[in-house]
Amino acid sequence: MEKRARVLIDCEDAKGLVYQISKVFYDRGLNIDNNREFVDKEYGRFFMRTVVTGIFETEELLTELKSVVPEDAHIRVIEPKAKKIILLATRESHALGDILVRHADGELDATIECVIANHDTLETLVNRFDIPFVHISAEGLSREAHEAKVMECIDRYAFDYMVLAKYMRILTPRFVEAYEKKIINIHHSFLPAFIGANPYKQAYERGVKIIGATAHFVTNDLDEGPIIAQDVIPVNHRFEWRDMQRAGRDVEKIVLSRALSLVLHDRVFVNGNKTVIF
Repeated sequence: MEKRARVLIDCEDAKGLVYQISKVFYDRGLNIDNNREFVDKEYGRFFMRTVVTGIFETEELLTELKSVVPEDAHIRVIEPKAKKIILLATRESHALGDILVRHADGELDATIECVIANHDTLETLVNRFDIPFVHISAEGLSREAHEAKVMECIDRYAFDYMVLAKYMRILTPRFVEAYEKKIINIHHSFLPAFIGANPYKQAYERGVKIIGATAHFVTNDLDEGPIIAQDVIPVNHRFEWRDMQRAGRDVEKIVLSRALSLVLHDRVFVNGNKTVIF
């Protein structure tokens, strides 16, 4: 039976890679529906994302591809299907609400396994979408004890990505390392400017003329993980910092939605502390 796959390859650059990889597809009678490639010349790294259709067995295709690329190659053959995500939230509703609406409209191309929050403020909102809501209060608990409870809940689910939809808590190294390259955050600033708490107030005090938002993978360097998507809007001297905050919320949900779409459709390669996006 004919099927479709996204083939993602990153490896040391070498002469003739596009030809060799494409020849594997041709010899197997697969049609290339879409193809993009990029070479990071500074580090000599090759990236390629190809969408193919035809009749194939995934393991056999992987074996053939491995035979024509350098030994350090990372190869993924992904048959498109809705991925599973978990959402973490606190009190702010705009990012979470936007994701819930997109999910309800069938736009997200993912299933939401649950929403976990350290406050119960958003429970009524989540319940309207018939999605499990789990309230795990941090009151009276150390950060480590609270995270242990959150992780116990998370680990009940098989999921592809975790989205911090304005989850206003700094994660410990233990938590980040447990879900490496799976945590996506929306930061209310155009990184690397104004990291940490209350960036809108920082931006106001600096007299900026644009404000923005950044979606990125979470690492143990606060707000410095590989960037997936960014955007900005203009502001001026008439904006107080709370005006900037209100305007920034619209940018935040748009940027997070864009980043989610890229990740869920396997368009993002992590390249050190940067990303390659097709």
